[in-house]
Amino acid sequence: MNKGDLINKIAADAGITKTQAQNALNSFIGATADALKKGDKITLVGFGTFATSERAARKGRNPQTGAEIKIPRKTVVKFKPGKDLSTKIM
Repeated sequence: MNKGDLINKIAADAGITKTQAQNALNSFIGATADALKKGDKITLVGFGTFATSERAARKGRNPQTGAEIKIPRKTVVKFKPGKDLSTKIM
C-alpha cells in the first residue's frame, strides 16, 4: 500500500473527500516529524510507539576498496508496534 492507496482507504472509511483525507494524513506526518525532531516520543495506544534513537559513530569498510571509513553518529526513527496491532497481523 502506498500513500495514495492509504488516502483512498481513509477517505472511504471516514466518509470524507480524498483532499480532506490527504490533508489529515499530511498533518499527521508533519506533526510526527516535528515531535520526533524535538526528541519527543509518540504513543498511539493499541497501534504503537514512534521514538528516536542515537546510533554511535563507528568504523566501517568500503566494500569496493576495502578501505576503512568513518561512519558518523546518526539519529534514527524507531517504531515499536502495540499489542493490538501485533495480534491483528498474526
